[in-house]
Amino acid sequence: MSTLTNKINLRIITPEKIAYKDKADQITLPTGNGEITVMTNHIPLISTMKHGELVIKNDGKEIPMAVCNGFIEVKKNNVTIMTDIAERVEEIDEQLAKEAKKRAKELLAEKDKMSDVAFADATALLEKSLARIKVARRRKRR
Repeated sequence: MSTLTNKINLRIITPEKIAYKDKADQITLPTGNGEITVMTNHIPLISTMKHGELVIKNDGKEIPMAVCNGFIEVKKNNVTIMTDIAERVEEIDEQLAKEAKKRAKELLAEKDKMSDVAFADATALLEKSLARIKVARRRKRR
């Protein structure tokens, strides 16, 4: 009897919502050590995630999402991703993301006058904006 299964049970959780809870064939995402693809029967794994594009493939369809810092756990075809943001490409307002990027860069230009907390907040805003813009632009070209 085989223990191999064809699908991954995927949950993507943000502080505000469960962004995705369904089956997947594979997930490609940015980690602290580079991009990885998780497929069925993947070895157990816990890793940090960085901002960028996450792509879920399921039944021949791709679901791109902008994600930010977080964690991934892979265990027996169950994948849990906890991240600051997880937005599908159709949820991203590229113009708002560009404005947020501009605000973040202006704030970071004043880093000598900022507290460590304010600097971390501005850096996080910049990372989120860059992830959103990257996903929105990449998907426009397709």
